Amino acid sequence: MLNLAVLVLATVFIGALAQFPSDCDRTYSVQAGDTCNSISENHDVSSFQLAFVNTVINADCSNLFIGQLLCLGRNGQDCTIVHTVGDGESCVEIANNAGTPLNVLLENNQNVNATCSNLIVGEVLCTEMTLIPYHSS
Repeated sequence: MLNLAVLVLATVFIGALAQFPSDCDRTYSVQAGDTCNSISENHDVSSFQLAFVNTVINADCSNLFIGQLLCLGRNGQDCTIVHTVGDGESCVEIANNAGTPLNVLLENNQNVNATCSNLIVGEVLCTEMTLIPYHSS
């Protein structure tokens, strides 16, 4: 039984490495208690960017495991100026406070819809003043 568990963990680890971006600039090793939002907030990476760069993370971020190596940003597409969404905040308010045009805020956070009706408290947004050229490798 132990051998099967080791084999499964090795398979998951190798699968994660196979999808790891070769142009990764920043990395993080998942620790006990980490969530996608806590990683994003503590390491200045937007929630969208973390998910976009790490395609092995599922939609609800429930498949992180201790020791998993994550890419936080790729060369040429690494937003490090971020804001954690607070209760009652709007995209317009966040953009204005950051000095970021609203269209840039939305383009850099492609998980947020055009009306910003799906903002989630605790979500981390990229508030760079310029567009981040996100593209798949």
